[in-house]
Amino acid sequence: MRFIRKSLDRLQPWFAKGGRLEKYSALYEMVDTLLYSPTDKTRGAPHVRDAIDLKRVMIYVVLASMPAVLIGVYNTGLQSNLAMQELGLTTAEGWRGIILDLLGTGYDPDNMLACLIHGLVYFLPIYIITLIAGGIWEVVFALVRNHEVNEGFLVTSWLFAATLPASIPLWQVALGISFGVVIGKEVFGGTGKNFLNPALVGRAFLFFAYPAQISGDAVWVPVDAYSGATPLALAAEGGIEAVTAEGITWTQAFVGTIQGSIGEVSALACLLGGAFLIFTGIASWRIISGVILGMIITTLILNVVGPESQAVYAVPWYWHLVLGGFAFGAIFMATDPVSASMTRTGMWIYGGLIGFIAILIRVVNPAFAEGVMLAILFGNVFAPVIDHFVVQSHIRRRKLRDGYEQ
Repeated sequence: MRFIRKSLDRLQPWFAKGGRLEKYSALYEMVDTLLYSPTDKTRGAPHVRDAIDLKRVMIYVVLASMPAVLIGVYNTGLQSNLAMQELGLTTAEGWRGIILDLLGTGYDPDNMLACLIHGLVYFLPIYIITLIAGGIWEVVFALVRNHEVNEGFLVTSWLFAATLPASIPLWQVALGISFGVVIGKEVFGGTGKNFLNPALVGRAFLFFAYPAQISGDAVWVPVDAYSGATPLALAAEGGIEAVTAEGITWTQAFVGTIQGSIGEVSALACLLGGAFLIFTGIASWRIISGVILGMIITTLILNVVGPESQAVYAVPWYWHLVLGGFAFGAIFMATDPVSASMTRTGMWIYGGLIGFIAILIRVVNPAFAEGVMLAILFGNVFAPVIDHFVVQSHIRRRKLRDGYEQ
């Protein structure tokens, strides 16, 4: 970091010649904002407890989640190319096939570039539509309320797009992000005042409004006439034996070469991003640890008390960690600083509650294989209550300690 700044300082005399300084001032501002503490810190609604710069928080979250999204994009292309190879198809359908044929990258599943480009033609439209639709609502509410458009939508749009399957219709993408931004955030006052995670609100709306396009066996690989269950769905039906019978190993699930939502497949990338967020102080290690511990304890209990006739009860905790969106939700969704618990004790309770509810939904509810999304929204609802009781408990202990109560 210091090397970058010193290099720019050495080039400053050159920048000053011919009016170049003004042209490259944005570069200096970017380095200062991203790598250093800026002199002007925002102190609005998102910063009641901390005056950290909002722009840097948003940039760090996007950087941390970028490996998960990139691996997910590659995996989308990989799964599509494998499906096309199995079905004997030589080109993708629609306008995406025209673009891929013009690029000439081919559909070889062993070609990393071909898989990456194939995945991009699905992810980029989803993300662009998310930015356009959600950005319009952000601008509308900013104009009505006469305030600036802040960087909060940057993370919301990025995480929302990452939680979707590649085959989702683009009009549903626009509808989902609109619901998440308007109902999940703006009606409560905007960034910093929402008590639910806006990205998850939009994702939950699509799940309940259009379940056929966001769940089931035919949505995870964007190839017509191809159907394949996710490893989590297989585990819900027949336990880990059903997963391994399909040739899926724990390592594949950990790295992210399995079917699933675009950005949620790689637990490895999510854990690396989580380490970065913890190191930079953006995410709470207590919340992440609480979610994982809640998942482990609940899984171990269900492993013991579960009936032998239902194999899903016997799924080990280390498989739950890498299946579905558990790692992605625990690291990037549950740690939302606005909708999560703020007290230290509350963070442990909040995280443990999410881990407990997620496994309970996965195992006990046979109709819904994935429970992380609903578990986090459930935790968001109870986060203020958890903090309230933690604070009141501290007040009572302090009064007893100081002799205010007999």
